[in-house]
Amino acid sequence: MRKPFIAGNWKMNTNLAEGLALVKAMLGDLEKLKSVETVLCPPFVSLQPIMDLVRGSSIYLGAQNVYFKESGAYTGEVSPRMIAGLCKYVILGHSERRQYFLETDAVVNAKVKAVLATGLAPILCVGETLEQNEAGKTGEVLTRQVRDGLKDIAVEKSVVIAYEPIWAIGTGRAATGAQAGQTIGLIRHTIAELWGGENADEIRILYGGSVTGSNVTEFIKETQIDGALVGGASLKAADFVEIVRLTEKIKQQS
Repeated sequence: MRKPFIAGNWKMNTNLAEGLALVKAMLGDLEKLKSVETVLCPPFVSLQPIMDLVRGSSIYLGAQNVYFKESGAYTGEVSPRMIAGLCKYVILGHSERRQYFLETDAVVNAKVKAVLATGLAPILCVGETLEQNEAGKTGEVLTRQVRDGLKDIAVEKSVVIAYEPIWAIGTGRAATGAQAGQTIGLIRHTIAELWGGENADEIRILYGGSVTGSNVTEFIKETQIDGALVGGASLKAADFVEIVRLTEKIKQQS
């Protein structure tokens, strides 16, 4: 059985003091919910202090991005080697990176390879725009993003996939549980074509896009969905704890 997985993507929010206060406000409650793998993804500047704060707990950390080179004249970039030891996961291919920073599937693939080579685990994000969705191209887009994102990569069960329909991110307009479950089933089928059915059954696939404590149950009850990549709600301690709590409750009942 795949262990449920909830990750909080803080994006470009919180300074160091705010980040530490947020973790302190929820750490005790999250420690009671150990059947869910919980990951916090703060900005780079907070990784070290927050790592010190959660050390010895069941909470993992993730970075929000990396560059695919190990070192060099790449002003402003951060390599996987620089954050190795500070976190376990790295979010890659998020739609905001694709949209605002023009990251292509090839760039995302290079980052996935670099992260795996450093012993970190990627959270590979895929998702379609509203126009692609309404044109009936969701399957085509997601199949391409998964195949190209994992191109030339052997079976690696540490990979986590996050389906984030772009039209649902930060808009308050989430997909329905049934829609998300069906789409994530398609993603798992694509992974099965790449790595085989048994391996695909072990890969955790998350839903992301306006996930809150009010709607998370709708997604988590879907058997294909293993958890959520949470944005805005992860910046509110009580909301994030509630998402993790409900995830544990629902998955234990299933």
